[in-house]
Amino acid sequence: METEAEFEVPTWNQIYAMLLSQAEKIHQSGFKADIDVGITRGGWVPARVLSDLLGIRDLATLGVEFYLGVAETRNEPVLTQRVSAAVNGKKVLLVDDVADTGKSLHLAKAHVLRQGATEVRIATLYYKPLSETKPDYYEKETRRWVVFPWETKETIRKIVDKHRESVINLETAKLVKAGLPKQQAERLLKEVFEERKC
Repeated sequence: METEAEFEVPTWNQIYAMLLSQAEKIHQSGFKADIDVGITRGGWVPARVLSDLLGIRDLATLGVEFYLGVAETRNEPVLTQRVSAAVNGKKVLLVDDVADTGKSLHLAKAHVLRQGATEVRIATLYYKPLSETKPDYYEKETRRWVVFPWETKETIRKIVDKHRESVINLETAKLVKAGLPKQQAERLLKEVFEERKC
């Protein structure tokens, strides 16, 4: 049986190196944000690191839900939390982990502009070429499903919820081949199966 997604599993060190590169690109572009806004949940970690690297003291969140599972989405993204700080009259760096369909980014940017931001630029670690929104700053283009360190167990949980055991093993093997340590994959699978028994 053919499985649905090819995976990319960046390490914490690879992500930090990407964020260092991205901070340099943002700095060289001359854009000086007054506030970083991380889109929940994937944008939280990159937004926090970029705020440190760029010396941006103000950090806020904005909630958008779109994904139901691995490569499964709702019809449209939903705003679940308004931007958590005032952005009126400010330049905003809107941060997420990946520009996949681009719909969440579009919704988030429109919301921040409606809240009075004077300028909004988007930064993501990854950009997928079919995205309807192209970030102003991104580090890597991919067509794969990216599994970030902060969502590894969540990804395994979604695989378990969706597939029969034979497909779960194939999907997990693909994660390991893409870079997830085998022992970590086995441990997380065991935890997810134990959670299901409760």
